[in-house]
Amino acid sequence: MNQDTICAIATAQGGAIGSIRVSGPDAISITSRIFTPAKSGKTLTESKPYTLTFGRIYDGEEVIDEVLVSLFRAPHSYTGEDCTEITCHGSSYILQRVMQLLIHQGCRMAQPGEYTQRAFLNGKMDLSQAEAVADLIASSSVATHRLAMSQMRGGFSKELADLRNQLLHFTSLIELELDFSDHEELEFADRTELCQLADNIEAVISRLVHSFSVGNVIKNGVPVAIIGETNAGKSTLLNALLNEDKAIVSDIHGTTRDVIEDTVNMGGVTFRFIDTAGIRETNDTIESLGIERTFQKLEQAEIVLWMVDATDAASQINQLSKQILPRCEGKHLILVFNKADLVTDASSVVPAGFPDNVQSISLSAKRRTNIDELQQILISAANLPSVTQNDVIVTNVRHYEALTHALKAIKRVQEGLASNLSGDFVSQDIRECIFHLSDIAGEVTNDMVLQNIFEHFCIGK
Repeated sequence: MNQDTICAIATAQGGAIGSIRVSGPDAISITSRIFTPAKSGKTLTESKPYTLTFGRIYDGEEVIDEVLVSLFRAPHSYTGEDCTEITCHGSSYILQRVMQLLIHQGCRMAQPGEYTQRAFLNGKMDLSQAEAVADLIASSSVATHRLAMSQMRGGFSKELADLRNQLLHFTSLIELELDFSDHEELEFADRTELCQLADNIEAVISRLVHSFSVGNVIKNGVPVAIIGETNAGKSTLLNALLNEDKAIVSDIHGTTRDVIEDTVNMGGVTFRFIDTAGIRETNDTIESLGIERTFQKLEQAEIVLWMVDATDAASQINQLSKQILPRCEGKHLILVFNKADLVTDASSVVPAGFPDNVQSISLSAKRRTNIDELQQILISAANLPSVTQNDVIVTNVRHYEALTHALKAIKRVQEGLASNLSGDFVSQDIRECIFHLSDIAGEVTNDMVLQNIFEHFCIGK
């Protein structure tokens, strides 16, 4: 176990209050060397855990700041180690001076995610719970917050533990038969019962695997591609939806030559809007690359906003239908008639034979009329389930990959039982399934994977 004592600023710059976290075997004694309680009495090393002490940070005779120090003793702390948290004024100068004093007394700067990594290594949480900490910090909607809280509180871990326990019981019965293979009359594992157990486990893992499609959308946002001819008002609409001037708007055709993406929360749902290059025939190499990317993003989108200039609607629809409609199969397509304030009824130009399930709306992106109505259509089209803190939905790609491998292994178990395959082969597939489930919780994860996970955390967490 690492015996270093680490420190880091745990709050963002610019606030009125700043916090420095210290963790490790010497956390309390090092903090005590630079901190003097305001009232004569116990030093930090003599203080009880879960206490808050007011006092001053000194550099020699110089007072650096008046602070509050929180005290936690191992193993009852976030990291499972002795910890202190120094709350001082948010001045970057003060925070850096306190950090310098701590380092001079024997601390070292914490690496990104090192506090949570120590919590994992000290058994305070499993790896899936540790990863949920980063998701909780990054949560930007009700749904992402609830999913992160569910995972951090152990909802996902409990489901995985139940599966592993069932599988261990499963394989122990089979391997017990193998130990007594000389006695053919002995049967410890009822094949009918094992088949039922395998089916139940397969159903749970399948549900978790399939939940990733929803979880990924909730976490990263519903991808919405804004497409159409040049100068149809795509960038103006993006700016209206984001309520900021994200994209350059111009009367010149072909202004947007690359993909512009940004997210916004609407009605508790995160949408990832993608403004694309206008579709037209062009000899401009860069613009052609932008149009190629338009079609790539169209393939990735779940919702497509086809922007049509209402003053030339019939021509644009007829010209682009063959390029757009085949690429929108299985997606929610919304026909947006822009500049509708300049015409009487743009929607009447929709040609016969146009798909019946395509919604349409008339608006003015420039004047920002009917934007609220479009937002409601988008929320309805997203059709995301309501999420509670008790729901177990997979949002992590690493978890999804491990579950996919576990699903393949349990399917082989089902096939082996159905064909009366030898118990040792069935047991091998069960153990492979257990391995992949254990990998999610970090029970078999190697150091390289751990480093990759925690290096993406923010410093101080």
